[in-house]
Amino acid sequence: MEVKDVILEMRTKENMTQEKLAEKVFVTRQAVSRWESGETVPNTEALKLLSKLFNVSINTLLGSPRKLICQCCGMPLDDTSISKEPDGSFNEEYCKWCYSDGKFVYTKLNQLTDFLVEHTANEKWPAEQARAFYEEELPKLSYWSNK
Repeated sequence: MEVKDVILEMRTKENMTQEKLAEKVFVTRQAVSRWESGETVPNTEALKLLSKLFNVSINTLLGSPRKLICQCCGMPLDDTSISKEPDGSFNEEYCKWCYSDGKFVYTKLNQLTDFLVEHTANEKWPAEQARAFYEEELPKLSYWSNK
């Protein structure tokens, strides 16, 4: 989906006129019209305001151009699982289970690995195999590679 389609869909879903949306993100109605026609795209500040207003990530507003994964645990991210900063803005790098209220839940790799093995291992994926997978893949994520 393109930016213009996402904004139009979000605005109409909220039963908002172009003028009302413009007021809420501090732009003109013409700017909203240009976004929805595809003539222009919102600037960074407008995207942040739209993200908060519609409670969706900037990635979603941009038509989901990149596949987001938590850079701590590797879980795929969507608007329901993306973490938020204390001010309510989305943090598109982490899931809400790894990063909450401005703090990281897991500070040690073995702590996260133990948790994941406990919750994902099953008959078809034994604990030893799960552990080997996580021990190889998790260090590749930016949160752990920067430690």
